[in-house]
Amino acid sequence: MTQLETGSLPLRAVSAGDVERDTIRHITWRLVPLIFVAWFVNYLDRANIGFAALQMNEELGMGPEMFGFAAGIFYLGYIGFEVPSNMLMHRFGARVWLARIMVTWGIVSAATAFVQTPQQLYIARLLLGVVEAGFFPSVLYYLSTWFPKQHLGRAISRVYSANIVSLIIGAPLSAMLITHFHEAAGFTGWRWMMLLEGLPAVLLGVIAWFVLVDRPAEAKWLAPEQREWLIATLAREHAAAAEQGAGSFRQAMLAPMVWAMGFLYYCIGIGFFGVSTWLPQVVRQMSRLTIVEIGFVSAIPFIVGAVAMLANARHSDKSMERRWHLAGSLFVGAAGLLASGFTSHVPLLSFACICLAAAGIVGSLSVFWTIPPTFLSGAGAASGIALINAISGFAGFFAPWLVGIARSRSSDFTLALYCLAASAALAAILAAVLPYGRTGLANSKRP
Repeated sequence: MTQLETGSLPLRAVSAGDVERDTIRHITWRLVPLIFVAWFVNYLDRANIGFAALQMNEELGMGPEMFGFAAGIFYLGYIGFEVPSNMLMHRFGARVWLARIMVTWGIVSAATAFVQTPQQLYIARLLLGVVEAGFFPSVLYYLSTWFPKQHLGRAISRVYSANIVSLIIGAPLSAMLITHFHEAAGFTGWRWMMLLEGLPAVLLGVIAWFVLVDRPAEAKWLAPEQREWLIATLAREHAAAAEQGAGSFRQAMLAPMVWAMGFLYYCIGIGFFGVSTWLPQVVRQMSRLTIVEIGFVSAIPFIVGAVAMLANARHSDKSMERRWHLAGSLFVGAAGLLASGFTSHVPLLSFACICLAAAGIVGSLSVFWTIPPTFLSGAGAASGIALINAISGFAGFFAPWLVGIARSRSSDFTLALYCLAASAALAAILAAVLPYGRTGLANSKRP
Protein backbone atom coordinates (compact mmCIF):
# COMPACT_ATOMS: atom_id res chain seq x y z
CA MET A 1 0.00 0.00 0.00
CA THR A 2 1.41 3.43 -0.94
CA GLN A 3 1.68 6.41 1.38
CA LEU A 4 -1.00 8.16 -0.65
CA GLU A 5 -3.39 5.22 -0.27
CA THR A 6 -2.69 4.97 3.44
CA GLY A 7 -3.33 8.62 3.96
CA SER A 8 -6.58 8.56 2.01
CA LEU A 9 -8.39 6.08 4.28
CA PRO A 10 -9.02 8.48 7.19
CA LEU A 11 -10.07 11.12 4.66
CA ARG A 12 -12.80 8.83 3.25
CA ALA A 13 -13.99 7.92 6.77
CA VAL A 14 -14.27 11.59 7.77
CA SER A 15 -16.04 12.36 4.49
CA ALA A 16 -18.67 9.67 5.17
CA GLY A 17 -19.20 11.06 8.65
CA ASP A 18 -19.59 14.55 7.24
CA VAL A 19 -22.23 13.36 4.78
CA GLU A 20 -24.24 11.74 7.58
CA ARG A 21 -23.97 14.76 9.86
CA ASP A 22 -24.83 17.26 7.12
CA THR A 23 -27.74 15.14 5.87
CA ILE A 24 -29.34 14.81 9.29
CA ARG A 25 -28.87 18.51 9.97
CA HIS A 26 -30.42 19.39 6.62
CA ILE A 27 -33.54 17.24 6.93
CA THR A 28 -33.96 18.32 10.56
CA TRP A 29 -34.09 22.00 9.65
CA ARG A 30 -36.24 21.33 6.59
CA LEU A 31 -38.92 19.13 8.18
CA VAL A 32 -38.90 19.39 11.97
CA PRO A 33 -39.87 23.09 12.44
CA LEU A 34 -43.09 22.82 10.40
CA ILE A 35 -44.08 19.51 12.01
CA PHE A 36 -43.24 20.98 15.44
CA VAL A 37 -45.56 23.96 14.90
CA ALA A 38 -48.32 21.74 13.50
CA TRP A 39 -48.08 19.39 16.48
CA PHE A 40 -48.08 22.38 18.84
CA VAL A 41 -51.36 23.66 17.37
CA ASN A 42 -52.73 20.11 17.21
CA TYR A 43 -52.36 19.45 20.90
CA LEU A 44 -53.38 22.99 21.82
CA ASP A 45 -56.70 22.48 20.01
CA ARG A 46 -57.14 19.08 21.62
CA ALA A 47 -56.27 20.05 25.20
CA ASN A 48 -57.62 23.60 25.52
CA ILE A 49 -60.91 22.19 26.76
CA GLY A 50 -59.19 21.91 30.16
CA PHE A 51 -59.00 25.70 30.37
CA ALA A 52 -62.32 26.25 28.66
CA ALA A 53 -63.84 24.33 31.58
CA LEU A 54 -63.02 27.18 33.96
CA GLN A 55 -65.87 29.16 32.31
CA MET A 56 -67.59 26.66 30.03
CA ASN A 57 -68.76 24.21 32.70
CA GLU A 58 -70.87 26.83 34.43
CA GLU A 59 -72.18 28.37 31.19
CA LEU A 60 -73.29 25.02 29.76
CA GLY A 61 -74.40 23.57 33.12
CA MET A 62 -71.84 20.76 33.27
CA GLY A 63 -70.59 18.94 36.37
CA PRO A 64 -67.24 17.10 36.74
CA GLU A 65 -68.57 13.83 35.29
CA MET A 66 -70.12 15.53 32.24
CA PHE A 67 -66.94 17.52 31.60
CA GLY A 68 -64.82 14.37 31.85
CA PHE A 69 -67.08 12.69 29.28
CA ALA A 70 -66.87 15.70 26.93
CA ALA A 71 -63.07 15.76 27.19
CA GLY A 72 -62.79 12.03 26.60
CA ILE A 73 -65.32 11.49 23.80
CA PHE A 74 -62.83 13.08 21.40
CA TYR A 75 -60.86 9.83 21.56
CA LEU A 76 -63.78 7.62 20.49
CA GLY A 77 -63.80 9.33 17.10
CA TYR A 78 -60.01 9.38 17.07
CA ILE A 79 -59.74 5.64 17.79
CA GLY A 80 -62.34 4.58 15.24
CA PHE A 81 -60.63 6.34 12.31
CA GLU A 82 -56.99 6.00 13.38
CA VAL A 83 -55.89 2.95 11.37
CA PRO A 84 -57.92 3.78 8.22
CA SER A 85 -56.53 7.32 8.25
CA ASN A 86 -52.95 6.14 8.51
CA MET A 87 -53.40 3.61 5.71
CA LEU A 88 -54.81 6.38 3.50
CA MET A 89 -51.74 8.43 4.34
CA HIS A 90 -49.56 5.52 3.22
CA ARG A 91 -51.53 5.43 -0.05
CA PHE A 92 -51.82 9.15 -0.86
CA GLY A 93 -48.60 10.39 0.76
CA ALA A 94 -47.81 12.46 3.83
CA ARG A 95 -48.02 15.83 2.08
CA VAL A 96 -51.62 15.40 0.94
CA TRP A 97 -52.93 13.60 3.99
CA LEU A 98 -51.31 15.71 6.71
CA ALA A 99 -52.51 18.87 4.94
CA ARG A 100 -56.07 17.46 4.82
CA ILE A 101 -56.00 16.61 8.51
CA MET A 102 -54.76 20.07 9.52
CA VAL A 103 -57.37 21.97 7.51
CA THR A 104 -60.34 19.91 8.70
CA TRP A 105 -59.36 19.83 12.38
CA GLY A 106 -58.84 23.63 12.32
CA ILE A 107 -62.35 24.14 10.97
CA VAL A 108 -63.99 21.82 13.51
CA SER A 109 -61.96 23.17 16.45
CA ALA A 110 -62.91 26.76 15.63
CA ALA A 111 -66.57 25.77 15.17
CA THR A 112 -66.63 24.41 18.75
CA ALA A 113 -66.83 28.05 19.87
CA PHE A 114 -70.50 28.10 18.78
CA VAL A 115 -71.90 25.15 20.78
CA GLN A 116 -74.82 25.97 23.07
CA THR A 117 -75.50 22.72 24.98
CA PRO A 118 -73.49 19.84 26.46
CA GLN A 119 -74.86 17.58 23.74
CA GLN A 120 -73.58 19.89 21.01
CA LEU A 121 -70.19 19.94 22.74
CA TYR A 122 -70.13 16.13 22.77
CA ILE A 123 -70.82 16.07 19.00
CA ALA A 124 -68.14 18.71 18.30
CA ARG A 125 -65.53 16.84 20.33
CA LEU A 126 -66.41 13.51 18.69
CA LEU A 127 -66.17 15.07 15.22
CA LEU A 128 -62.83 16.68 16.13
CA GLY A 129 -61.50 13.23 16.95
CA VAL A 130 -62.72 11.85 13.61
CA VAL A 131 -61.07 14.53 11.45
CA GLU A 132 -57.87 14.61 13.53
CA ALA A 133 -57.46 10.82 13.53
CA GLY A 134 -54.17 9.67 12.05
CA PHE A 135 -52.19 12.87 12.58
CA PHE A 136 -50.03 11.57 15.41
CA PRO A 137 -49.13 8.15 13.90
CA SER A 138 -48.76 9.73 10.46
CA VAL A 139 -46.13 12.09 11.82
CA LEU A 140 -44.32 9.24 13.58
CA TYR A 141 -44.36 7.10 10.45
CA TYR A 142 -43.23 10.06 8.36
CA LEU A 143 -40.25 10.70 10.66
CA SER A 144 -39.28 7.01 10.50
CA THR A 145 -39.09 7.29 6.70
CA TRP A 146 -36.61 10.16 6.94
CA PHE A 147 -34.45 9.54 10.03
CA PRO A 148 -32.23 6.45 10.54
CA LYS A 149 -32.76 4.74 13.88
CA GLN A 150 -29.63 6.24 15.46
CA HIS A 151 -31.14 9.71 14.98
CA LEU A 152 -34.83 8.86 15.30
CA GLY A 153 -35.14 9.29 19.08
CA ARG A 154 -33.88 12.87 18.96
CA ALA A 155 -36.07 13.69 15.97
CA ILE A 156 -39.15 12.34 17.73
CA SER A 157 -38.27 14.14 20.97
CA ARG A 158 -37.85 17.45 19.14
CA VAL A 159 -41.21 17.09 17.44
CA TYR A 160 -42.97 15.50 20.41
CA SER A 161 -41.77 18.33 22.64
CA ALA A 162 -44.30 20.49 20.75
CA ASN A 163 -46.95 18.47 22.56
CA ILE A 164 -45.44 19.54 25.86
CA VAL A 165 -44.63 23.09 24.75
CA SER A 166 -48.30 23.47 23.84
CA LEU A 167 -49.13 22.69 27.46
CA ILE A 168 -46.40 25.07 28.68
CA ILE A 169 -47.23 28.01 26.42
CA GLY A 170 -50.80 27.01 25.71
CA ALA A 171 -51.79 27.11 29.37
CA PRO A 172 -51.06 30.82 29.96
CA LEU A 173 -52.02 31.67 26.35
CA SER A 174 -55.45 30.05 26.74
CA ALA A 175 -55.92 31.70 30.11
CA MET A 176 -55.03 35.16 28.73
CA LEU A 177 -57.34 34.75 25.71
CA ILE A 178 -60.20 33.76 28.00
CA THR A 179 -59.57 36.75 30.26
CA HIS A 180 -58.78 39.39 27.61
CA PHE A 181 -61.60 38.60 25.16
CA HIS A 182 -64.30 37.80 27.73
CA GLU A 183 -67.63 39.33 26.59
CA ALA A 184 -66.04 40.90 23.47
CA ALA A 185 -68.76 41.10 20.77
CA GLY A 186 -71.06 39.22 23.16
CA PHE A 187 -68.82 36.12 23.22
CA THR A 188 -67.54 34.65 26.46
CA GLY A 189 -63.80 34.20 26.81
CA TRP A 190 -63.66 30.44 26.32
CA ARG A 191 -65.48 30.76 22.99
CA TRP A 192 -62.93 33.30 21.72
CA MET A 193 -60.15 30.96 22.83
CA MET A 194 -61.61 28.05 20.83
CA LEU A 195 -62.01 30.21 17.72
CA LEU A 196 -58.59 31.91 17.80
CA GLU A 197 -56.67 28.72 18.61
CA GLY A 198 -58.45 26.65 15.93
CA LEU A 199 -57.96 28.79 12.82
CA PRO A 200 -54.10 28.59 12.62
CA ALA A 201 -54.37 24.88 11.76
CA VAL A 202 -56.05 25.76 8.46
CA LEU A 203 -53.11 27.97 7.46
CA LEU A 204 -50.62 25.29 8.49
CA GLY A 205 -52.40 22.76 6.28
CA VAL A 206 -51.92 25.01 3.26
CA ILE A 207 -48.22 25.50 4.11
CA ALA A 208 -47.72 21.75 4.56
CA TRP A 209 -49.11 21.13 1.08
CA PHE A 210 -46.29 23.19 -0.45
CA VAL A 211 -43.41 22.36 1.93
CA LEU A 212 -43.55 18.65 2.78
CA VAL A 213 -41.98 15.97 0.57
CA ASP A 214 -43.25 12.40 0.72
CA ARG A 215 -39.94 10.50 0.59
CA PRO A 216 -36.16 11.11 0.45
CA ALA A 217 -35.93 10.13 -3.23
CA GLU A 218 -38.03 13.21 -4.05
CA ALA A 219 -35.97 15.62 -1.91
CA LYS A 220 -34.34 17.82 -4.53
CA TRP A 221 -33.09 20.10 -1.75
CA LEU A 222 -30.65 17.35 -0.64
CA ALA A 223 -27.26 17.09 -2.35
CA PRO A 224 -26.93 13.91 -4.47
CA GLU A 225 -24.46 12.27 -2.06
CA GLN A 226 -26.76 13.09 0.90
CA ARG A 227 -29.80 11.68 -0.85
CA GLU A 228 -27.95 8.50 -1.83
CA TRP A 229 -26.61 7.96 1.70
CA LEU A 230 -30.05 8.48 3.27
CA ILE A 231 -31.88 6.21 0.82
CA ALA A 232 -29.33 3.42 1.23
CA THR A 233 -29.25 3.66 5.04
CA LEU A 234 -33.02 3.66 5.41
CA ALA A 235 -33.40 0.79 2.93
CA ARG A 236 -31.07 -1.39 5.02
CA GLU A 237 -32.90 -0.57 8.25
CA HIS A 238 -36.38 -1.08 6.79
CA ALA A 239 -35.31 -4.44 5.30
CA ALA A 240 -34.00 -5.52 8.70
CA ALA A 241 -37.24 -4.42 10.39
CA ALA A 242 -39.33 -6.33 7.85
CA GLU A 243 -37.20 -9.44 8.35
CA GLN A 244 -37.55 -9.22 12.12
CA GLY A 245 -41.23 -8.36 12.37
CA ALA A 246 -44.18 -7.05 10.36
CA GLY A 247 -43.89 -5.48 6.92
CA SER A 248 -47.52 -5.65 5.76
CA PHE A 249 -50.93 -4.55 7.06
CA ARG A 250 -51.97 -8.13 7.87
CA GLN A 251 -48.74 -8.94 9.68
CA ALA A 252 -49.02 -5.80 11.79
CA MET A 253 -52.65 -6.50 12.74
CA LEU A 254 -51.75 -10.04 13.83
CA ALA A 255 -48.49 -9.19 15.62
CA PRO A 256 -48.77 -9.83 19.38
CA MET A 257 -46.04 -7.27 20.07
CA VAL A 258 -48.06 -4.53 18.37
CA TRP A 259 -51.01 -5.21 20.66
CA ALA A 260 -48.74 -5.47 23.71
CA MET A 261 -47.09 -2.15 22.90
CA GLY A 262 -50.54 -0.64 22.42
CA PHE A 263 -51.58 -1.75 25.91
CA LEU A 264 -48.31 -0.42 27.35
CA TYR A 265 -48.94 2.96 25.74
CA TYR A 266 -52.54 2.85 26.99
CA CYS A 267 -51.24 2.57 30.55
CA ILE A 268 -48.88 5.50 29.97
CA GLY A 269 -51.77 7.49 28.51
CA ILE A 270 -53.95 7.01 31.59
CA GLY A 271 -51.38 8.90 33.64
CA PHE A 272 -50.63 11.52 30.99
CA PHE A 273 -54.21 12.39 30.01
CA GLY A 274 -55.43 12.24 33.57
CA VAL A 275 -52.91 14.87 34.62
CA SER A 276 -52.94 17.11 31.53
CA THR A 277 -56.74 17.37 31.24
CA TRP A 278 -57.48 18.01 34.91
CA LEU A 279 -54.38 19.95 36.03
CA PRO A 280 -55.97 23.44 35.81
CA GLN A 281 -58.80 22.33 38.10
CA VAL A 282 -56.34 20.57 40.43
CA VAL A 283 -54.36 23.81 40.71
CA ARG A 284 -57.56 25.77 41.32
CA GLN A 285 -58.45 23.42 44.18
CA MET A 286 -54.96 23.81 45.69
CA SER A 287 -54.98 27.62 45.55
CA ARG A 288 -56.96 30.82 45.12
CA LEU A 289 -55.20 31.89 41.96
CA THR A 290 -56.76 33.80 39.05
CA ILE A 291 -57.33 32.08 35.71
CA VAL A 292 -54.15 33.63 34.24
CA GLU A 293 -52.11 32.62 37.31
CA ILE A 294 -53.49 29.08 37.05
CA GLY A 295 -52.32 29.06 33.44
CA PHE A 296 -48.72 29.91 34.36
CA VAL A 297 -48.60 27.50 37.30
CA SER A 298 -50.09 24.67 35.19
CA ALA A 299 -47.20 25.07 32.75
CA ILE A 300 -44.52 24.23 35.34
CA PRO A 301 -44.89 20.40 35.38
CA PHE A 302 -44.68 20.28 31.59
CA ILE A 303 -41.57 22.45 31.50
CA VAL A 304 -39.96 19.88 33.77
CA GLY A 305 -41.35 17.09 31.56
CA ALA A 306 -40.02 18.66 28.34
CA VAL A 307 -36.49 18.91 29.76
CA ALA A 308 -36.67 15.30 30.97
CA MET A 309 -37.93 14.06 27.60
CA LEU A 310 -35.17 15.75 25.60
CA ALA A 311 -32.44 14.59 27.99
CA ASN A 312 -33.77 11.02 28.17
CA ALA A 313 -34.08 10.72 24.37
CA ARG A 314 -30.59 12.13 23.82
CA HIS A 315 -29.01 9.69 26.27
CA SER A 316 -31.05 6.78 24.90
CA ASP A 317 -29.91 7.54 21.33
CA LYS A 318 -26.31 7.93 22.45
CA SER A 319 -26.26 4.61 24.28
CA MET A 320 -28.74 2.89 21.86
CA GLU A 321 -30.52 1.49 24.94
CA ARG A 322 -34.30 1.75 25.08
CA ARG A 323 -35.75 -0.62 27.70
CA TRP A 324 -34.48 0.97 30.91
CA HIS A 325 -34.74 4.52 29.62
CA LEU A 326 -38.44 3.75 29.15
CA ALA A 327 -39.11 1.66 32.24
CA GLY A 328 -37.04 3.87 34.56
CA SER A 329 -38.92 7.01 33.48
CA LEU A 330 -42.26 5.33 34.09
CA PHE A 331 -41.25 4.16 37.58
CA VAL A 332 -40.39 7.80 38.39
CA GLY A 333 -43.78 8.89 37.03
CA ALA A 334 -45.66 6.33 39.13
CA ALA A 335 -43.75 7.34 42.27
CA GLY A 336 -44.53 11.03 41.67
CA LEU A 337 -48.27 10.43 41.28
CA LEU A 338 -48.38 8.20 44.35
CA ALA A 339 -46.48 10.76 46.43
CA SER A 340 -48.76 13.56 45.21
CA GLY A 341 -51.76 11.64 46.54
CA PHE A 342 -50.06 10.98 49.88
CA THR A 343 -49.18 14.66 50.31
CA SER A 344 -52.44 16.16 49.01
CA HIS A 345 -52.95 17.90 52.38
CA VAL A 346 -49.75 19.92 51.71
CA PRO A 347 -50.52 21.67 48.39
CA LEU A 348 -47.00 22.90 47.57
CA LEU A 349 -45.42 19.50 48.22
CA SER A 350 -48.19 17.72 46.33
CA PHE A 351 -47.63 19.99 43.35
CA ALA A 352 -43.88 19.32 43.45
CA CYS A 353 -44.67 15.60 43.26
CA ILE A 354 -46.87 16.23 40.21
CA CYS A 355 -43.83 17.89 38.61
CA LEU A 356 -41.80 14.75 39.37
CA ALA A 357 -44.55 12.60 37.86
CA ALA A 358 -44.56 14.77 34.71
CA ALA A 359 -40.78 14.36 34.39
CA GLY A 360 -41.19 10.58 34.43
CA ILE A 361 -44.26 10.17 32.25
CA VAL A 362 -43.38 12.83 29.67
CA GLY A 363 -39.75 11.70 29.73
CA SER A 364 -40.82 8.24 28.53
CA LEU A 365 -42.79 9.30 25.47
CA SER A 366 -40.13 9.89 22.81
CA VAL A 367 -38.18 6.78 23.85
CA PHE A 368 -41.32 4.68 23.54
CA TRP A 369 -41.82 5.68 19.90
CA THR A 370 -38.30 4.66 18.89
CA ILE A 371 -39.25 1.02 19.54
CA PRO A 372 -42.07 0.19 17.02
CA PRO A 373 -39.94 1.03 13.93
CA THR A 374 -37.47 -1.67 15.02
CA PHE A 375 -40.00 -4.41 14.23
CA LEU A 376 -42.35 -2.67 11.77
CA SER A 377 -41.72 -1.45 8.21
CA GLY A 378 -43.58 -0.19 5.14
CA ALA A 379 -47.35 -0.69 5.29
CA GLY A 380 -46.80 -2.66 8.49
CA ALA A 381 -45.27 0.42 10.11
CA ALA A 382 -48.09 2.70 8.93
CA SER A 383 -50.81 0.37 10.23
CA GLY A 384 -48.93 -0.93 13.29
CA ILE A 385 -48.05 2.51 14.63
CA ALA A 386 -51.65 3.60 14.05
CA LEU A 387 -52.98 0.53 15.88
CA ILE A 388 -50.69 1.14 18.86
CA ASN A 389 -51.86 4.73 19.06
CA ALA A 390 -55.51 3.72 18.57
CA ILE A 391 -55.34 1.26 21.47
CA SER A 392 -53.78 3.93 23.65
CA GLY A 393 -56.50 6.34 22.55
CA PHE A 394 -58.90 4.58 24.91
CA ALA A 395 -56.82 6.14 27.69
CA GLY A 396 -57.67 9.57 26.29
CA PHE A 397 -61.35 8.69 26.64
CA PHE A 398 -61.33 6.85 29.96
CA ALA A 399 -58.73 8.85 31.94
CA PRO A 400 -60.53 12.25 31.98
CA TRP A 401 -63.90 10.60 32.50
CA LEU A 402 -62.74 8.32 35.32
CA VAL A 403 -60.94 11.18 37.06
CA GLY A 404 -64.22 13.11 36.82
CA ILE A 405 -66.15 10.20 38.34
CA ALA A 406 -63.60 9.85 41.18
CA ARG A 407 -63.62 13.60 41.81
CA SER A 408 -67.43 13.78 41.94
CA ARG A 409 -67.44 11.05 44.60
CA SER A 410 -64.73 12.47 46.87
CA SER A 411 -63.65 15.79 48.35
CA ASP A 412 -60.38 16.10 46.36
CA PHE A 413 -58.21 14.41 43.72
CA THR A 414 -56.37 11.99 46.03
CA LEU A 415 -58.20 8.84 44.91
CA ALA A 416 -57.78 9.81 41.26
CA LEU A 417 -54.02 10.29 41.74
CA TYR A 418 -53.69 6.81 43.23
CA CYS A 419 -55.48 5.32 40.20
CA LEU A 420 -53.18 7.19 37.81
CA ALA A 421 -50.15 6.01 39.78
CA ALA A 422 -51.25 2.37 39.52
CA SER A 423 -51.55 2.67 35.74
CA ALA A 424 -48.08 4.26 35.41
CA ALA A 425 -46.60 1.50 37.60
CA LEU A 426 -48.16 -1.19 35.39
CA ALA A 427 -46.69 0.55 32.34
CA ALA A 428 -43.25 0.53 33.95
CA ILE A 429 -43.47 -3.21 34.65
CA LEU A 430 -44.56 -3.94 31.07
CA ALA A 431 -41.72 -1.79 29.70
CA ALA A 432 -39.27 -3.79 31.77
CA VAL A 433 -40.47 -7.28 30.80
CA LEU A 434 -41.91 -7.16 27.24
CA PRO A 435 -39.55 -8.86 24.73
CA TYR A 436 -39.60 -6.04 22.16
CA GLY A 437 -35.83 -6.08 21.81
CA ARG A 438 -35.61 -9.71 20.70
CA THR A 439 -35.51 -10.76 17.07
CA GLY A 440 -38.57 -12.47 15.66
CA LEU A 441 -40.90 -11.85 18.59
CA ALA A 442 -42.84 -9.01 17.05
CA ASN A 443 -44.85 -11.36 14.95
CA SER A 444 -45.27 -14.92 16.05
CA LYS A 445 -46.86 -16.03 12.75
CA ARG A 446 -45.40 -15.06 9.42
CA PRO A 447 -47.87 -15.83 6.61
